[in-house]
Amino acid sequence: MSQNHNSANFKLNRGFLIAVEGIDGAGKSSLLTILTSLLTTQNLPVILTREPGGTPLGQKLRQILQERAVPACAKAEYLLFAADRAEHFETVIIPQLKLNQIVISDRMADSSLVYQGYGRGLDLTKLKFVNQWAMNNLTPDLVLYLRLDPATAYARLAQRAQILKTELSSFEKEKSDFAARIAQGFDQIFANRSDVLILDGVLTSAELAQQAAAKILELVKN
Repeated sequence: MSQNHNSANFKLNRGFLIAVEGIDGAGKSSLLTILTSLLTTQNLPVILTREPGGTPLGQKLRQILQERAVPACAKAEYLLFAADRAEHFETVIIPQLKLNQIVISDRMADSSLVYQGYGRGLDLTKLKFVNQWAMNNLTPDLVLYLRLDPATAYARLAQRAQILKTELSSFEKEKSDFAARIAQGFDQIFANRSDVLILDGVLTSAELAQQAAAKILELVKN
């Protein structure tokens, strides 16, 4: 569920939408925890959410997608993500942007382009069209791309699962060639984008959060 970190001491003239992207195991969760703390100490009104799972409907869809108790073809998989995204924008993102909040989402449309496009081989043009429809033609003001090589990311995932005694998700269990296509896909779609800040995933979460916070502060002040 979305977490509200409002502060009455800082007023923005408009809302800002920020997406955090990267392969599984890149360190997004750790980054987001520290980043949210840094921004709230600056009296910025922050909403932290995620895709899938940022709404009650999204939580159900996330369970279906992550546990994969029943098989789904690539198109069905993508459309479940699109359904989550439509609900997310309609009930969380758009209302909070209207309240001049900084909305930070763990994953957004670019993940679908990479996972279902580069990973599953679906047509990128069709994915972009449905994404635009689901998002009411909105786009992030900033994308934070946490870049890390697949081998290091998988080692992190395996270590985390061992420590927490949890199972890997359906996407985390994919073969290495799938992970390689995902990493390549992110690199390709973000190569020449002016709205993307590329972060080196080998840095500590604190270092990454400092870089991301500085960029967000620059964005909202301008």
